[in-house]
Amino acid sequence: MGDHSHGSPSTSGTVATAGQSDVEKFQDPGLPPHRPRRADKDPRAEKRAERQVAILFVISIIGTVLFFVGYFGIRLDDTIATLRFQNFTLGMGTAFAMLGIGVGIVHWAKTLMPDHEIVEERHEVRTEEDRRDAEQIIGQVLDESGISRRPLIRNTLIGAGVLAILPAIGIFRDLSKDLNPEVLRHTMWDAGVRLTRDPSGTPIKASDVTIGSAFHVIPEGLNEAEHKLEEKAKAVVLLMRLNPDELNVSPGREDWNYNGIVAYSKICTHVGCPVALYEQHTHHLLCPCHQSTFDLTQECKVIFGPAAHALPQLPISVDDEGYLVATSDFHEPVGPSYWERG
Repeated sequence: MGDHSHGSPSTSGTVATAGQSDVEKFQDPGLPPHRPRRADKDPRAEKRAERQVAILFVISIIGTVLFFVGYFGIRLDDTIATLRFQNFTLGMGTAFAMLGIGVGIVHWAKTLMPDHEIVEERHEVRTEEDRRDAEQIIGQVLDESGISRRPLIRNTLIGAGVLAILPAIGIFRDLSKDLNPEVLRHTMWDAGVRLTRDPSGTPIKASDVTIGSAFHVIPEGLNEAEHKLEEKAKAVVLLMRLNPDELNVSPGREDWNYNGIVAYSKICTHVGCPVALYEQHTHHLLCPCHQSTFDLTQECKVIFGPAAHALPQLPISVDDEGYLVATSDFHEPVGPSYWERG
C-alpha cells in the first residue's frame, strides 16, 4: 500500500472539518465606480436631454387634447365607422397622454437626475431630528431633480399632469346626466316584438332553433331605431335551446320559455361586457372579460366569477306564423348590478 497522507480529505485542506474555526470573511467590495453620462460631461447633451423630456411632456398634452376632440368633437351617427373612429381617437389620445408623462419622467431620471449610488447607515429615530431630516431629504430631492433650475421641464410636466386628469373628470361628469338607473329598466322589447338575428334583423322561427344552437338576437325594428347603438346595448339577447327536462324553472316562469327555447340578456351583470361564449355540453355561458360563468339550466344563475346577479331572462313565445316573439320586456334591469335594482 502506498502513502496516502498527502492526498486524504483530512489533510489536503479541501474539506472543512469541525475543528476548523477560523472562517475567512468576505471583504466589502464597496460601491462600483461611477460612470459619468454624456449629459454629465457635455452641457449641450444636457440641454438636448432637457428638450427631449419637455417634448415628451408636450406629447402628453397633445394626447389629452386629442382625447377631448374625440370625446366632445366627434358626434355619433349610429354608424360603425364613426364609432370606430371615435374609439380610435379616444384610445390614441389616452395612450399618448399617459405614455408621454411616463416616458418623459423615466428619461428625465435616466439622463438628468443624479445617478450616484450611496449607502446610509440606519440611525435612531428621534421626533425632531426625524422631522428635520425629512425636510432636508425633500429639499435634497428637489435640488437633485433639478426641477427648480429647469423651468422648461417643470412647466411642461405641470401642464401635462393637470391636463392628464381632465379626461377622467370629463367622463364621470358626463355620466351624471344619464346615470339614472331607470334607463336600464326599459328596452325595445315588448309583447309581440319578434326576435331577429343580429345584425341582419331576420326574424327567427322556433323551428330554426335546434338543441345546442345559439343565436345572437336583437328586437325587430332595432336597425331603424333613432338611437340604434344605445338601444342595442340594452336589448341584445342570447337565444338557445335545451331539452325541456334539463331546465329548472322557477314558479311564475313556466311560460317564459317555448319548448326549451330560452332567451337571456347578453349583458354581463358584472361590468356590462357581452356574454358571448356558450358551452353546449355544460350549458354554461361565459363572459370573456372576467370569466363570470352562468348556468343556463338554472336560469343563468352565477356559478363562478365576480358577477353578483343572474342574467335577466326575456319571456318568449311564438306568434301565429311560428316566429319567436317576446311576451314582455325584461322584468328586471339589464346590465351591471347596482344597489338601486331592487
